[in-house]
Amino acid sequence: MVEEKFVGAIDQGTTGTRFMIFDQNSNLIESHYQEHKQIFPNPGWVEHDPMEIWHNTVYVIKETLNKTHTSLGDIVAIGVTNQRETTIVWDRYSGKPIYNAIVWQCVRTGDICNDLKNQDLEALFKERTGLILATYFSGPKIRWLLDNVPGAAEKAEKGDLIFGNIDTWLIWNLTGGTNGGVHITDVSNASRTLLMNLKTLKWDTELCHHFQIPESMLPTIRPSSDKECYGQVTFQGMSGKPPVSGDLGDQQAALFGQTCFDPGNAKNTYGTGNFLLLNTGNKIVTSKSGLLTTVAYGIGNDTTYALEGSVAIGGAAIQWLRDELQIISTAPESEDLARSVPNNGGVYFVPAFVGLFSPHWDNTARGTLVGLTRGSGRAHIARAVLESIAFQSLDVFCAMENDSGIKLRSLRVDGGASKNNLLMQFQADLLNIECVRPIIEETTALGAAYAAGLAVDFWEDIDDLREKWVVDRIFKPQMDDNQRNNMILYWNKAIEKAKGWIED
Repeated sequence: MVEEKFVGAIDQGTTGTRFMIFDQNSNLIESHYQEHKQIFPNPGWVEHDPMEIWHNTVYVIKETLNKTHTSLGDIVAIGVTNQRETTIVWDRYSGKPIYNAIVWQCVRTGDICNDLKNQDLEALFKERTGLILATYFSGPKIRWLLDNVPGAAEKAEKGDLIFGNIDTWLIWNLTGGTNGGVHITDVSNASRTLLMNLKTLKWDTELCHHFQIPESMLPTIRPSSDKECYGQVTFQGMSGKPPVSGDLGDQQAALFGQTCFDPGNAKNTYGTGNFLLLNTGNKIVTSKSGLLTTVAYGIGNDTTYALEGSVAIGGAAIQWLRDELQIISTAPESEDLARSVPNNGGVYFVPAFVGLFSPHWDNTARGTLVGLTRGSGRAHIARAVLESIAFQSLDVFCAMENDSGIKLRSLRVDGGASKNNLLMQFQADLLNIECVRPIIEETTALGAAYAAGLAVDFWEDIDDLREKWVVDRIFKPQMDDNQRNNMILYWNKAIEKAKGWIED
């Protein structure tokens, strides 16, 4: 009897880490999840402990294998997907981070970005990287660490320090760490640093010079799915050494997991933030509407690009209802509470806790709750918070159609908040198109598994993957035009109230 084999995926997100294993029919066999601590040293600053994330990764792998009574020897390949832009710098000899990971949401690097803007460099960075000079990306975070950790700049110049987003940190540790660990990243993650040239897919020496970042710190850039593999997993005391052969930033992984392989395919992920990506094929489409141009994925020598709109606070707003306001106990309660009122009662919420990302790009914006009356209650606030997730995606959606010239006819949706039927129906109503939710909601992890499995021929090709994508539910628009236009009018007024709150 031939023993069944599986592909594993590490999904390292903003709030926690999950390991999942899939069979050849893309069925989820088992998973395990572990949250990690969110660290807020100052207003607008967000950090994670890299060692906690690494230890949690080992833990969730072992727990998943224990649940299924399998071993690493039953895993033919492992893919990694990660919270992008979150930046770690560590000592290549001791393996110890020099500071906490600076999270993608963190706004501490505003002065660094403004200094480069004042040198009239923003056009250069956008032309080379497809990105704007914003606190979101890794380059400014590296510079902050080198400027603010004593001795870091000198150690970096000597070649003692190395950088990685979370994917690089995990792959380095998975493949041995200080004992031969592989220092690599993929094209999708590299495209989120403000340091990689979109056309050459290499680190750009001039851009590194403007940030004063030694190129010796930077990982080797590899395809997202690589038949040569990156390295082998090495765990002491565990049999089996599966290759790590897939690596994708989380939003690109979701695009891949949704099998959006054709130009014009689009998906929206409702996670901690919202991320809408549109496949543009082999064309680099420059945005004029506040979107980002990014690498979607690289399969061998073939590179696919995408337009992206990034919203900083999506599902995190529901966590805020639960943890800070404490008007719900669990995230799913938000739907029941919101349904208890027929509408938002004129209440609008802009979750600009760390400013506004695409398409507004205003670091000075802050969270705003408007339209309150004496009759406003917790249910109206809950509904306004849910609706804010869809409104923000509407702003991105309109910008994307404007930039691409493509009239989108449907949108594939995934992520934790896509389970909320009220939210998904409202999203379809606002966009006035169908929103299609697949059976497998964890498309980010599935995308990483697909990338790893393709590399080792566990799956034959992308057509094989297309056949395995199955619809769970289609949400069709039901709202009339007058109601839609009126709600959008008031949302736009609320956005303007949120902007410019902090003096720059």
